[in-house]
This record gives sequence, structure tokens and C-alpha cells, in this order.
Amino acid sequence: MHLELNRQSGILLHITSLPGPHGIGDLGLGANSFVDSMKEMGQHLWQILPTNPPESLYHSPYSASSAFAGNTLLISLEALQKDGFLEDRDLADFPQSVKDRVEFDKVDPDRRALLQKAADRFPKKAPTGMLAEFNDFCIQNQNWLDHYAMYCHLAEKYNHVNWTQWNTPLRSCDPKAIQVEFAQNQQEINRTKILQYFFYHQWQNLKEYAGSQGVRIIGDIPNYVAHDSADVWANQDLFKLDEAGHMIGQSGCPPDFFVKTGQIWGHPIYDWPKHEKTGFKWWIERIGHLYEMVDMVRIDHFNGFVKYWEVPAMDKNGLNGFWMHAPGEKLLDTLTKELGKQPILAENLGEAAPDAEPLLKKFGIPGMKVLQMSFGNGDNPAEMDSSNVVYTGTHDNDTTVGWFRTGAGQGNLRTKREIERGRKQALALLGSDGSEIHWDMIKLALDSPADIAIIPLQDILGLDSRARMNTPGTVGQNWMWRFDPDLLTPDLKERLLSLTTAAGRS
Repeated sequence: MHLELNRQSGILLHITSLPGPHGIGDLGLGANSFVDSMKEMGQHLWQILPTNPPESLYHSPYSASSAFAGNTLLISLEALQKDGFLEDRDLADFPQSVKDRVEFDKVDPDRRALLQKAADRFPKKAPTGMLAEFNDFCIQNQNWLDHYAMYCHLAEKYNHVNWTQWNTPLRSCDPKAIQVEFAQNQQEINRTKILQYFFYHQWQNLKEYAGSQGVRIIGDIPNYVAHDSADVWANQDLFKLDEAGHMIGQSGCPPDFFVKTGQIWGHPIYDWPKHEKTGFKWWIERIGHLYEMVDMVRIDHFNGFVKYWEVPAMDKNGLNGFWMHAPGEKLLDTLTKELGKQPILAENLGEAAPDAEPLLKKFGIPGMKVLQMSFGNGDNPAEMDSSNVVYTGTHDNDTTVGWFRTGAGQGNLRTKREIERGRKQALALLGSDGSEIHWDMIKLALDSPADIAIIPLQDILGLDSRARMNTPGTVGQNWMWRFDPDLLTPDLKERLLSLTTAAGRS
């Protein structure tokens, strides 16, 4: 799993945050245009968030209904139009949307109606070569696609209640009941497969284009999967569930930098001994699948491979959780044996970070250093080890401008005294007056010894807290931010290119 890289840098930006005409960033022209912009700025790494379909109303990419399927909201409607599966009139009436936000409640139904229309036209309008490609896609991805398509059908049939409330044979994923259901609903189930083909067809086009421009994509894989997901429904024995399929324990974390009562993530806990007995087959398939999509993989909550915070299933906060150990070394040994040495980045933040350190060193996996979290505690972020990946901030942090300007209790747990101490240290180390704190932090990241530096686009644009992607421990206002392409001016591109070149990363 060793990662061998020269000094490089890149940008953190999720697909949903791209500009475009249909309410949400997608895999179409906006994505290609951003690749072009990255090349102009001398950036070679594009880090995205998970592209799986969110399972909840809150649209978190870190809680998906499948660890394998693609989020169909990311399918480019323009590309479907170009391929002949949508007509001009289909897109002519698409509602206008705001530029800087994804209005999921509006975008979701409008796009899904058009996607269904395109999928229904596909069998009749697709050229022979595309139909053959679709059939190959279904065969190659049968290990997850069949269950996912059936799960989507059953979720719709049962009005999207949790799968534990389906009738017993279907709840238990009984093969005979599944076979009967498939025979009676082939067209609907096949529609889901077509939509997945659309997603992966467009994704491969984007990946190929990015590669042709010298841009490599860093994919993101959550440690956990959602309880209400095709993965848990189809593999119930791999999770800590009772006989009815309900969670016995749930994922979370103890009190931390973000939430003083700890966090509830609400995912089921892995039954690790069962995974070991299978030779970690599900994990091999999962991570191997992602490597077919991206060039590098960032593992979110990597610490959970060493030890994890298990919270009783009915609890509403993380205070009563307890630490449990996971077989991370055995898992990584198996992944290396089965998949070869693939580039991995680890999100190793949090209380369990020291426990994960030996595992990172053994497998040569870089961990993360976040500059926003480095000030005020006496550390000198400029002295970090070269094997780290340095960030000004992540999707869970405020923007750098927001971090510098906000006071106590404004999306953080820092006291007024801690904030003042951190600002004083930051300004002293940066030699800054704070007027361009985001550029000062970007320069620090780029000049650092770290082999890889990643900058959220919000920081390059100098945006405040209104552009924050996610505030941990909150729901309802996250994952919505989009960027206005007019803000990414030629001057900004040139400035980032100049700093990147001077730091020896372009």
C-alpha cells in the first residue's frame, strides 16, 4: 500500500459543488472545465468526496445506500441529451436554480424524473455498441449491482421505510423471494442498472479526460456504511445486528474538537470476526471497485481500522460509547496481497490517532495534517514530516477565512482565549497581518515539507463561513455549497500557479 510521490498539490472540491445549469454539479462540462482550470493552476490532484448515493434526507456523501453504486444525481443531463436519451424540450423547462447552493428538495425530483425518462428510452435508442457495453457492465458488476437494483425496487415498493420493516422473506434477503420479485418487476429493476451504467460511463469519460490533462483523482471511502443500505441488507451476517436486522451498536466518536457530547454517526458496527472468516472478501471487492474509478484512495476515519467508538444503538449522543479493537493490520495485509501496492491516504484525526500511527508506518500510508487545527497548541506546522498530506482545512472544517474570523460558539468549541491564542500564533508564524489569511495559509501548506498539499477551493477563492461544506454534529444545512465560476479569475489562477511553482510542486 506504499505511496511514492514527488512533491505535488491539488484541490479539494466535491462533484456536487461544481457549477452547471441543472441545480447541482455533475459529471458533464462543468467537471471537464474544472480539470482545465486545475491544469492552468499547476494542480495535479483533485480530491473529491464519496460519490455513492446518500441514503438520508440530509444528503451526506458519508452515509450512503450503497458502497458501490454511483449517485445518479451526478449524471450529466447534457451528456444524456447529446447521447440521444433526452430531447431539447426535456431540458427546456428545467427550473432555474441558485448559483451558490444545491437546493436538494427542488433538484432531486426534477432530475430523477428526467433520469427515469432517459433510462426508459435507452433500450430502444442506444446504439448496438452501447447496449453491448451496458451488458458487459452488468456482468462485471454483478456482485453488487443485482442486490442494489433489487434494494432500490424494494425501497420504492415499501415507500422507503427501513428494510427491517419489509416482509420477512424479503427482509432476510431470501433467494427464492428475491427471484420471484425480480421475475415480476424486471423492467423497473433494469432501470436502476441502466442509471448506474450512465453514471459509470460518464465517470470513466471524466477520469480519462482528467488523466489526459495530468490530473489524478483522489477518491474518498467512508469507513462505515449506512444501516439502510443495500450492503447491510444483502450482507447482514457481516454486521452486529439482532435477528430482526436492527443495530445492536452504532458508530460515533467521543467528545472532541467539534462536539462536546461526542457524535452519533448512526452506522452499524462491523462484525470483524465474520469479515476475517471470509478473508475480508467484501472489503477487497469494495476497495478494489473504488480503485477502478480513481487513482488514489483516501480512507475516512482510518483510525477505525485500529479501534472504534461503539455507542449503544438507542443512545442519542456519544457519551456512553466505549472503545473496541479492529483487525486493521490483518485487513491491510490482505488488501495488499489481493490488490497489490495501491496508493492510500489516511484520515487519521481524532483521539485514536496515536493508536493508528504504527499501522500507518508499517504500510507506508500518509496521514493528515490540518493547519487550522495546528495553531494554539505550541506545534509548528511548518515542521511536519514529509510523509504527511497537509490541508489548510477539510470538508469538516470552516473555510480558512471563516476559521480566522469566527468567535467562540460560532460553529466551533474553542473558547475566546483559545481563539485569541491560536490567531496570535498563526499571525506570528505566518508573518501576516491577517488581511489575506487564506493566501498565507495556502503558502504555508505549499511550502511545507509534506509530499502532498491539498487546498479546498473555498480557500483559494477567499470565501467565509457561508461557503462551509459541513459542520459535524449538525444536519439540514450541509453539503450544499457550489462555487461561482466567475470567482475563479485568471489572476487567482496565476497566483496559485506562481506559489505552486515556487514551492516545487507544479
